[in-house]
Amino acid sequence: MTIPAWYTCASCGELIDTTVDPSAGRSQTYVEDCQVCCNPNVLKVSLVTDDGELAAHIEAEPEN
Repeated sequence: MTIPAWYTCASCGELIDTTVDPSAGRSQTYVEDCQVCCNPNVLKVSLVTDDGELAAHIEAEPEN
């Protein structure tokens, strides 16, 4: 099972659709390439419960 989520690319500013695997934990950090500009983003994911459903909050930073 995955959770649909979105983030804004730290390089080009595009809104990117992605999915999060909740089995990896409620707090996750990983790198994902932007689907538009191909630059890597460091994604900091927090899983939260929103109205009884699991949702993902993502912050993206450029990879150094």
